[in-house]
Amino acid sequence: MAATDPLPEPDRLEGAPHPRETRHLFGHPQAEAEFLRAFTSRRLHHAWMLTGPKGVGKSTLAWRLSRFLLATPEDDGGMFAAPPPDNFDIPDSLPVARRLLQLAEPRHFLLRRAANDKETALSQVISVDEVRKMKSFFALSAADGGRRTAIIDAVDEMNPAAANALLKLLEEPPANVTLFLIAHQPARLLPTIRSRCRELRLTPLAPQDLADALTQAGGNIAPEDRGALAELSGGSVGEAFRLTNLDGLKLYTAVTRLFSTLPRLDRPQALALSEIAGARGAAETFDLIISLIDLFLARLARFGATGQTPPEAAANEAQLLHRLAPDPHAARAWAELAQTLSARARRGKAVNLDPAALLMDILLKVDETAGSLALR
Repeated sequence: MAATDPLPEPDRLEGAPHPRETRHLFGHPQAEAEFLRAFTSRRLHHAWMLTGPKGVGKSTLAWRLSRFLLATPEDDGGMFAAPPPDNFDIPDSLPVARRLLQLAEPRHFLLRRAANDKETALSQVISVDEVRKMKSFFALSAADGGRRTAIIDAVDEMNPAAANALLKLLEEPPANVTLFLIAHQPARLLPTIRSRCRELRLTPLAPQDLADALTQAGGNIAPEDRGALAELSGGSVGEAFRLTNLDGLKLYTAVTRLFSTLPRLDRPQALALSEIAGARGAAETFDLIISLIDLFLARLARFGATGQTPPEAAANEAQLLHRLAPDPHAARAWAELAQTLSARARRGKAVNLDPAALLMDILLKVDETAGSLALR
């Protein structure tokens, strides 16, 4: 990246619209209904933690709710008050909607990772200085009156000092401020932070909602691929976007076709897949292939442990699961291998091993485990 290039937004999926630009939220009517009940009953909590897997719409919901709160006049309860709202739709033409889109709304603060000290890349964490900026912002904007909002995306990325500063803010919240905390892994947060927030949990998207959300983000799913994409993405539109951009469905088919040759791994197929992963500029493809192998092993282990066949994400996958994981013993072996290979891939990347050689080594370990199970 050249020094003059603007830094990417840390809360934007590359190639997709930013959540503030996303107009429709798919698949979360229960979460919206819960917030609406709190709003209409005048029991609106000062801090809401939006939890769930990455890419299911937490940030989109946070922006949608912020836009609604800032655009909706406060109700004085008089006889001429407007009827209570039944949705969060706000016209794009409203000035507050335009200001939010431009990150120019004076009653809203967005807390996210900033540039590093040299301003050459994004910081890996949200620092305490960024939290202090938010506290100062609310102190300065208090005289304006009316509702104010803030989005923290994501609270998981705070360093310990930032988390402690946020906790103090939650303990003594500014007046008329509603905070939206995006949390991908809330169990890793300070219990005291979680206890001071009301949770809105978002669940993985169903195939149709996933297809609609992906279409809105600029992706495209053939109707016959919706079920497979929902399986591989875990109902996450962010992961589905990555899969569609990198031909993830074709790669998963290649992985399952290769593993259908176990326990006598087809070496030419394995070499061809390794060459794809090791091609120049194919770092993202390599990462995706590793994650797809990990996902397949997880599906093997889950099937062997439960006996429940998941919806197929590739042709003849169910038959392959039955053959390679016929019992709980095989399930344990595949689960242990998945952990071993994940660590192996991380170490290999850390020391810059050749991606093709690293992937080939992983495939041979899968073949070794399949061979051991076949001898039982």
